[in-house]
Amino acid sequence: MKKQLISIALATLAGFAAAQAWPAKPIRLIVAYPPGGVSDVVARALAERLAAQMGTPVVVDNRAGASGSIGVDAVAKAAPDGYTIGFAAVSPLTLSPHLGKPPFDPVKDIAPVASVMYSPVLLLATPATPAKDLQELVAAAQAKPGSVRWATSGPASLGHIMLEQFKAGAKVDITHIPYKGGGQQITDALGGQFEVLSINTSPAIAQHVKSGKLRALAVGAPSRVDALPGVPTLAELGYASANLTSLFGVFAPAGVPAPVMERLNAEINKALANPEVRARLTGSDNVPTGGSAADFGRQIAAESQNNARIIKAAGIKAE
Repeated sequence: MKKQLISIALATLAGFAAAQAWPAKPIRLIVAYPPGGVSDVVARALAERLAAQMGTPVVVDNRAGASGSIGVDAVAKAAPDGYTIGFAAVSPLTLSPHLGKPPFDPVKDIAPVASVMYSPVLLLATPATPAKDLQELVAAAQAKPGSVRWATSGPASLGHIMLEQFKAGAKVDITHIPYKGGGQQITDALGGQFEVLSINTSPAIAQHVKSGKLRALAVGAPSRVDALPGVPTLAELGYASANLTSLFGVFAPAGVPAPVMERLNAEINKALANPEVRARLTGSDNVPTGGSAADFGRQIAAESQNNARIIKAAGIKAE
């Protein structure tokens, strides 16, 4: 027992020593999305601030593909020394595992570091429908089941989960139109190729709404979006189960020493409190979050359980 206690004490001291020496070289931030998008812009703003705070370079490494799973897998397989971390939505941990077997274990291989932001999801009407609000859209779907077409970024995406929850809540039959990403989806939306779409907020989307090309019926978010204050949340309209949002955060490989994880969490929260970083996030219609690693982990676990239930009930399958 005495030897065991000594071993634990030595390991603890070694961990604290590693944290004091960390970071002694550049940190790699794997971003699970391509360069130039809103998520990439946010990640780079965070990397710049972390580098300034810690006095060491934070190098962005874009690893896009498979809805974020490629980037998360790269994090999972990195050395657990605190020099490789990742930025991604939580969906590779909360959605993908219920639709197939990802190349990593979302519980055993990945450690949540800190929540960074949530990205509200807008439900938009296109020129294909005269519906001016959600009530009119529901009435149209009830009058002619299957006639309302709802586009999302793909099967088993967050938008698809939102659609299934909305259908169940409104007791209507709506046709799912899955896309591969958002670019073509927006082009077709502006051309009236379907009635509604769900998509993450962004300045470009907000501009289409303000110009009248698309009409915002509702938003999935804890509260209304500052850029569109007149748009109610799905919860306000009576569809709390469909009131979903995209949560993003920083992750590390499992096994990073606890003192290093604590330092990373503290530095990320400090960066999120910086006015310039907050302005970059809110300027892209995202909402800064932050908080403890434990709270972030609980959010991920709760979302994963909820998604598992929805996917099973709706019979959702990946392509």
